[in-house]
Order: sequence, then C-alpha cells, then structure tokens
Amino acid sequence: MRLPNFLLALAATALVVQAADLPKSYATPDNLKEVINRYVAAQQVQQEALKGARMEVEIDAQLPSLEKNGKLKVLRIISKFGKITFDQIGQFIGDPTVKKEVIARYLELEQNEREKGSIAITPANYKFQINAIITQNDGQTYIFKLTPRRKAIGLFKGELWLDGATGMPLKETGQMVKSGSAWLKSIRFVRDYEMRNGISVLKHLESTIDVRVVGKAELSASYSNPTWQEDEQAASVPSVP
Repeated sequence: MRLPNFLLALAATALVVQAADLPKSYATPDNLKEVINRYVAAQQVQQEALKGARMEVEIDAQLPSLEKNGKLKVLRIISKFGKITFDQIGQFIGDPTVKKEVIARYLELEQNEREKGSIAITPANYKFQINAIITQNDGQTYIFKLTPRRKAIGLFKGELWLDGATGMPLKETGQMVKSGSAWLKSIRFVRDYEMRNGISVLKHLESTIDVRVVGKAELSASYSNPTWQEDEQAASVPSVP
C-alpha cells in the first residue's frame, strides 16, 4: 500500500522502535495506560472543540471494474450538538451510479460514525496493544494495534497513531468489523489528521469498499478550510468605528 506523504517524511527523520525493542521508560504498563487515558480525555476535548465547525470536502470515487468515476464537493457541518450533516456546494461530475452507490453511502456512514459513546475508541470497546513508538524532535508518536472487543457497527480492527504529548489522534487505519448495510460487504480505510491549535482535525481519507452488485469501490476525501460558526458570526458583524 502506498504510504502517505507525511509518513514518508516522518520515516526519513525519525527513530522508529518496534514493540519488541521499546524503551522501558516509554513502554511500561503505567506509561502506556497514561497515554491511552490521555487519548480518551483528548477525544472529549476534540469533540467539543469541533462543534460548530465546517469543512470543505472534495470527494473522488470510482468503480474500477465498471470503469466509472465521479467527483463531488460538499460542506461538512458539525452542529452545536455534534450532529454531522453535508451540503453539496459543487456540481457532481461523473457517473450517477458512483454518486448513488459509493459517495452517498460514504456520506451516510460518515454522518452516523462514532456519534454515540458505544462505538468510541476506548478501552471498553477495544484492546490496545503497543506496536511501535516513533521518536522525533523530543516527542513520541505511539502506534497501537486495536482489536474490538465485540462485533458492532462502527468498530474496526487496525491501528491508532497518537501524539504522546497531547493524546490527540494522528492516524487511524483498519477494516470495519461490521458494515451495517446489506449493500456493503467490507470497508477498509486510512484516516490522516493534522494538528490545528492543539486540536486534531481530519485531513484526508482513503477507503476501499466492497459493494454488492457493483463490486469494489475506491474513495478519496480531502478535508480543507475549517471554520467555526463563531468565526463566521464575528466576521459578519460590522466593526465599530
């Protein structure tokens, strides 16, 4: 699988330590537990900070076996209550089958994903196993293997990359253990995040989906230009001379 650009740059300058050779100071049970607890707390901070946020999303999808593709630009809106909705802000270009069977189904999954605590990435839902620690510029990135404790819609088997200092997620990759749709047989994904003002914000997603009838689908989504409702309201208020 092609490595993301940020990972290639990271590997060129960082020290990657595999699980078998982890430094004791980083890999003690107490330290790993602290990192995981920091992540659980960071999730709450992240969710609160992203309420009221809007981001542009450029989606590129294709059905290789049918030689069909499509592109769509939408606005991803997170309400004050954390509900995710999408507004189309650009004209769809491509085959209607791609829009209906791939892009629409992806947006539906995105709206429902991890809105409830029952499928959050927590020790209650997952087993955490340390795979590696990347040390760079006196900071650490912790790579955990995630194994869901049960089969449920929204849970996945894969990896979670965490910033050691803040606990914020940097990357998620894996395969959903249950699609939640009769049309979708399996969903594999890679999500990359970037840090903005101490908060982890979704930057890019690559996904491969096995869709019944139409076959394998490939989808790429790039997230950009995040704004918050407060910023928009402030910008719309005329300044006082």
